[in-house]
Amino acid sequence: MKRYAPTPFVLLMMLAGCTMGPDFHTPAAPDATGWTREGVPPATAAAPGPGGGAQTFAAAEHAPHAWWTQFGSAALDDLVDQALRASPTLDAARAKLVEARENYNAQAGATNFPSVDLKLSGTRQKVDLAAFGITQVPNPPPFTLYNASVSVSYVFDVFGANRRALEATLAQVDYQAYELEAARLSVAANVVSTAIRYASLQQQIALTRQLADTQARQLAIMQARLAAGGVAQIDVRSQRTLLAQTRASLPPLETQHDAADHQLAILLGVAPSNTQFAAPLTALSLDTLHLPDTVSLTVPSTLARERPDIRASEALLHQAGANVGVATANLFPQISISAGIGSERTHIEDIVSGLNIWNVGLGLTQPLFHGGELRAKKRAAQAAYEAAFADYRQTVLQALQQVADSLQALQNDAVELQARDDAAREAQANAAIAQSRYQAGGVSEFSLIDTQRQALQTMLDRTRAHADRLTDTAALYQSLGGATLPGEADRMDGPDQRN
Repeated sequence: MKRYAPTPFVLLMMLAGCTMGPDFHTPAAPDATGWTREGVPPATAAAPGPGGGAQTFAAAEHAPHAWWTQFGSAALDDLVDQALRASPTLDAARAKLVEARENYNAQAGATNFPSVDLKLSGTRQKVDLAAFGITQVPNPPPFTLYNASVSVSYVFDVFGANRRALEATLAQVDYQAYELEAARLSVAANVVSTAIRYASLQQQIALTRQLADTQARQLAIMQARLAAGGVAQIDVRSQRTLLAQTRASLPPLETQHDAADHQLAILLGVAPSNTQFAAPLTALSLDTLHLPDTVSLTVPSTLARERPDIRASEALLHQAGANVGVATANLFPQISISAGIGSERTHIEDIVSGLNIWNVGLGLTQPLFHGGELRAKKRAAQAAYEAAFADYRQTVLQALQQVADSLQALQNDAVELQARDDAAREAQANAAIAQSRYQAGGVSEFSLIDTQRQALQTMLDRTRAHADRLTDTAALYQSLGGATLPGEADRMDGPDQRN
């Protein structure tokens, strides 16, 4: 039986299916079965007052969407929605995603299709026949040479350099898409944490002013006693010191409150002087923020699939792997083909009368000696891949740490709030008893005011603990990552909308 050797074209097509470098596979999910060594308790400690309810942790397949709505504040929802619509940070992330997609589209067109160019030219020339050894014929007069041609060129991606380069660009699109997702999550979390701090500082300022007023009343009583010889000068000075310290704590609180106000404005994409969102801020208070009773908690393997920063790091790992393929393929031959056809005439009206020039070419370039450049680039690409893999692992580990830290903080916050609430209730009960005794003439006005001062101080401490619990709940939601955020009709997913 006669055998036929494959033609060069068939061999070329067979080689075109080859692709150098490693094929990308999603890294294995974390093998951790829990978040901490001690495990997650079924519920946290509880306290009777505002924000003191026990939080339970429920297993969930996915982190919650729009998690900020679980705080039950319409004012907070309005602030987050506005930030997701108008934040300059998100505008920049969207533009970078568009840039990455268009770079991919440009490279895909240049890689997958041949280049076709039309050339039109007119050249004024004069020929010196003597330069060609023709001396017996007079030189012709100057003439114009018109040219119209179409050229086609294409580089065969025999060893997959172009496909790997395109794969790397595609991974960059994925990276920017996940960076946009991470920016949305970060903006939402920043708005929530800043709003909680704003409400907490507002309440702390009010309580501190009440505390200063109470201490001022005590000072007035002590000054009257001093004039009557009932107390020593050192006691009055101690009271003045205490009042001055309390008043001195107000400006820093007000500075922090104003800074939170200004930060919210920037997050919402407006100037700090803008009054557009004065109404939501006025309606925002610590007591109107509901502490989520049940917190959905995923498993570590789900975290790696849902946190956008982990997915972005994975995309960079994919890109680094594709770059190894590019560097490897550059060690092998590059085959190109070109062709052209056109018309070249001395009169422009004759340019369309027929085709009188054409060319066909086949080129092969095989690197022979580049001073070790190409192999060094391959080793560098492999090292970059190893670095990207280490960065990915570090990103996953940091994400696990953030969840573990937030869970532990929530448990400790609940215990602290319980203790602060107990102290506040005892102080309020003591103030109520003192009020009854004062009305019956059993204690002095100074003693009554002193119990009121203690109650205000414990309420101030409880306010800080309440705010910490809300803030750490938001931090847990952020650390879990979550799925697609709402308000994303304009979202441009790299993998789903490429053309």
